[in-house]
Amino acid sequence: MISASHIEFYRQNGYLVVNNVLDAVLLDSLRAQLGDILRGARHVTQHTAIYDLEPSHRPEAPRVRRIKTPHVHFPLFRDLTRHAGMIDILRSLLGPNVRLHGSKINIKAPRYGSAVEWHQDWAFYPHSNDDLLAVGIMLDDCTIDNGAMLALPGTHRGPVYDHHANGAFCGAIDPAQTSLAFDEAVALTGTAGSMSFHHVRTVHGSAQNLSDSPRALLLYEFAAADAWPLAGVADLDAFDARIVVGSPTIEPRLEKVPVRMPLPPAPRQGSIYENQTSTTRRYFSQREDVPV
Repeated sequence: MISASHIEFYRQNGYLVVNNVLDAVLLDSLRAQLGDILRGARHVTQHTAIYDLEPSHRPEAPRVRRIKTPHVHFPLFRDLTRHAGMIDILRSLLGPNVRLHGSKINIKAPRYGSAVEWHQDWAFYPHSNDDLLAVGIMLDDCTIDNGAMLALPGTHRGPVYDHHANGAFCGAIDPAQTSLAFDEAVALTGTAGSMSFHHVRTVHGSAQNLSDSPRALLLYEFAAADAWPLAGVADLDAFDARIVVGSPTIEPRLEKVPVRMPLPPAPRQGSIYENQTSTTRRYFSQREDVPV
């Protein structure tokens, strides 16, 4: 699926976009399944194990910003973790043995989809080495106007930034406390069925969707099998069951990588949206008065 030049680009920049990985039939099935899931939010009044809701959500006018761990709840999204084209790319970037770390679908509905502040995934789940990445499967066309993910090239080779506010983890970088050139961010755009890949230490974020077009991004997080979470493994069988290609190991590979633990925990637990409510300074504007 990718060439040596693509791999080198990823190594240097910390991200990659591969066009048209999913075929039209599979893409239609995924979008239909997502539509069914979103319609289920009409019966929900607060966050659940599946739904993370926009602040303006009402059962009669449902607004969902995230579907949590779709691979756990829905077989189609579980099976997709072993998609041959995606696995081929993962093996090129992470090696022959790859484990699923987690999944979610971030939804930016037209004219109100929430922004996500600048952050590094590494701040949320540091491991014994940093051979981890997130795959963004574009279920809709992703454009600058509808809130495509923005990535800062090369930041995966730099420090792990402070994601704390008032002494507790908040899951966001204070834009005033770094020298990061946010105006040099690259938009990871593509047509539906394309995939983005970003390194676990790449600084990224996304603006609110104020366009008339939806933006649903299915995110899978993957790790080399010898990258072990520093927070520990509670259930080895479940941990090993998430291997999508290759074999598990009980020999973590230890590398000298910068680490800053996500502790003390965020005052509001849950999704990154909940964590980031405690940040003291935001970069992306957020309209709060959009009519329901």
